[in-house]
Amino acid sequence: MSRIKVDALQGTSGSDTAITLSGANATVGGTLVVTGVHTVGNNAIYTSDGGAVTQNLVQGLAKAWGNAPGSAASINDSFNVTSLTDSSAGDMRYNLTNNMSATEYSFTVGHQYTTVIGTGAFFDNPITGETSSFRMQHYENGSKADAHKYSGGTLHGDLA
Repeated sequence: MSRIKVDALQGTSGSDTAITLSGANATVGGTLVVTGVHTVGNNAIYTSDGGAVTQNLVQGLAKAWGNAPGSAASINDSFNVTSLTDSSAGDMRYNLTNNMSATEYSFTVGHQYTTVIGTGAFFDNPITGETSSFRMQHYENGSKADAHKYSGGTLHGDLA
């Protein structure tokens, strides 16, 4: 096996060092352009907007989300969702492509309100407790009902 040992690689312009190598670490100066498919490990970190702290990139990503019309068991758009089950009026289950590792995850839901339907109390209830799906219920004036326009949810947590 051949091995090339260098401390730095410099571009053809000769003005700046493009890549600096130090042991197991590498620093890339300028803009890094990456093409093709690349894997980011689950230990990838980034520096916060203010520069004061670092965060784990993978932990901060949404693991699944879905948007569906209020009265049909179809999906307008989604990520990590294979299908939608319409259990009853106002009760939807989003089935996941890749399961969550546990049932303790963060789930945010919402719906579009239109003035056409009048006034009243409208809210969505996220229901957790399953690793293979997330479920939400839409309520209007205290009773389950299909959302009039669309509803959806976003899931954060750990994938299996």
